[in-house]
Amino acid sequence: MMNIHTPLTGLDFVVIAIYFALVLSAGMFMGKFVKSSKDFFSGGKKVPWWMGAISSYMAMISSFVFIAHAGVAYQDGLVAILVFWSTVVGVVLGSWIFAWRWQRAQVTTPMEYLERRYGSGVRQFISWCGIGFRVLDNMVRLYSLGLIASVLLNIPLSAGIWLGVVIVLAYTLTGGLWSVLVTDVIQCTILFSAAVAMLFLSLHEVGGLGALAQTLPDHFNAFNGHRGSFMFLFAYYLIVFIKYNGNWAFIQRLESVPDERSAIKMGLLTAVLLLLFPVVALLPAIAARHLLPGVNPEEAYLTLCTKLLPPGALGLMVSAMLAATLSTLASEFNVTSSVFSKDIYQRLMRPQAGAKEMLLVGRLGMVAVATLVAVGSQFVTALGGAFEANKLLMGLFGVPIVIPSVFGILWKKPNTAGVYACIVAGVLAGLAFNVVFKLKWEWATVWQVAACLLAYVACGWLCPTSAAEQDSKDGLFRELARR
Repeated sequence: MMNIHTPLTGLDFVVIAIYFALVLSAGMFMGKFVKSSKDFFSGGKKVPWWMGAISSYMAMISSFVFIAHAGVAYQDGLVAILVFWSTVVGVVLGSWIFAWRWQRAQVTTPMEYLERRYGSGVRQFISWCGIGFRVLDNMVRLYSLGLIASVLLNIPLSAGIWLGVVIVLAYTLTGGLWSVLVTDVIQCTILFSAAVAMLFLSLHEVGGLGALAQTLPDHFNAFNGHRGSFMFLFAYYLIVFIKYNGNWAFIQRLESVPDERSAIKMGLLTAVLLLLFPVVALLPAIAARHLLPGVNPEEAYLTLCTKLLPPGALGLMVSAMLAATLSTLASEFNVTSSVFSKDIYQRLMRPQAGAKEMLLVGRLGMVAVATLVAVGSQFVTALGGAFEANKLLMGLFGVPIVIPSVFGILWKKPNTAGVYACIVAGVLAGLAFNVVFKLKWEWATVWQVAACLLAYVACGWLCPTSAAEQDSKDGLFRELARR
């Protein structure tokens, strides 16, 4: 029933080389238009909404989909799509609730907003915490990229990780956000084309969708497995909503388009792309359960590619998977570097730094962040693999750090004391519920979010707010209320 294993051939490497030449050329060409750190990090607020949407979509996916979500699809079936759709709900609600607010805030980085909302102390504290979490979060993405290289290119995991870092830096260091945007459009086209081809090939191999449903009936129950339980889905949707609407890369895209209407359209188109993609990308992983029983779930999609795709087409699929992760990491490295350069370096070390110096520091900061991510990503296996590591790190550290950004732009009452209380209570509660009491992840997460919100809101009512902080946030909320 299956073809003989097809390793990468000379034609596959030619296709991959053409792909790299294309994206690197586009990225370096865009470097000609970067004259300042504002151009490098925010695109000068001239980004078309549709381009911002494609880039935002590409920033939210990575080879993590083909490793972690495909592993869930292989094990449990359609529930993997339901889990992935948490991003759709998060982005739709975010477009409705937050898009216009971020436009009105008129800031270059989310940290500038935090200073206006809470003060310079919070800005610095969350800058450091946020960079730390972004490093942890991106370890999982880079691990997925390394696993793809290990399976499809037959090189060690660590070599694949460092190769990915070098490629990302090659085009993001030159053109900044514009490089990311232009290459995202190219990579999105490649990704969708390759995923659609793989979908048709895998369904043809099993005799069609109906035959697959008859062979694996439990996999076509959208609530199959422990991830299909109400509490798991509720907890996962909750933290994805919080995480994505406080995601620096998503906020950066919302701020880079010209106006509020464009920001909302950008968010809605992003949601449409996120709605369609998992259907195309994850059905082959379900087919792999029938065609390749007994393989490592995280390697199921990759192994199926080597079985079904002919030379050349396999190279295109490798390029597509690389596209997904390289695009995400490029966005993350860019926005994390922007926070480091503007919110830490310029604020604490060199307030008088000029445009050229800030551009250089931004690029050096990007290299430093990428290096930390590459080192950390080699320990993801010890956390249980890509999906489990992402789920755990997102809940333990991401939620407490992001809540003050997400809810601070909605609620005026919480103050600086509430930010610190939220983060401390959230991390301690997460460790207690997960490590000490060993609750199921979904219950630990819900109780952790409750502890964060309780500490955040209670301190707003019980702890005093300084006159300077009150004046600053009053001015911010007047701007948010303008029409």
